[in-house]
Amino acid sequence: MKKWYEDSVGLRLTRAARLHRARAHTMLGEIGIHPGQENVLQVLLEDDGQPMTKLAAQLRVKPPTVTKMVSRMAAQGLVRRIASETDARSARVFLTDEGRSRGIELKKRWKRLEQMTMRNVPEKDRAKLIKLLMAVEASLDGDATAEADVDTDLDVYDETAA
Repeated sequence: MKKWYEDSVGLRLTRAARLHRARAHTMLGEIGIHPGQENVLQVLLEDDGQPMTKLAAQLRVKPPTVTKMVSRMAAQGLVRRIASETDARSARVFLTDEGRSRGIELKKRWKRLEQMTMRNVPEKDRAKLIKLLMAVEASLDGDATAEADVDTDLDVYDETAA
């Protein structure tokens, strides 16, 4: 493998994300939570009874995606959807007692995963890492035309380098 590729941010992000996702999948599976559902539980633990549109916005997913997620979670008995009395197209999502219980357990497990994830990162660097990852996320979350602005002749991608 070329050194430029081994040293690339993309490769490191991909590997770290894959390992994190695998650990999270195992931890979530132990309490019957599917990947993606942890986000819904966390949001509703903080602000229960959200309209579906607001939930979709907070999760940064499209409304049909949140509809599918909520339907699956409702079938598991984790949430209930209550139609708006004033707008037939609108519904609010509430945690059930079971959903709240699993959400509380999820918080404990997520904190444990966070400790595991950061155990080799010095305390003084943790806030900086979060800011840097947020900057990377913002860079990649922009519109696709921004790709034209990227300099493809960066030294890091020079195959003759190192």
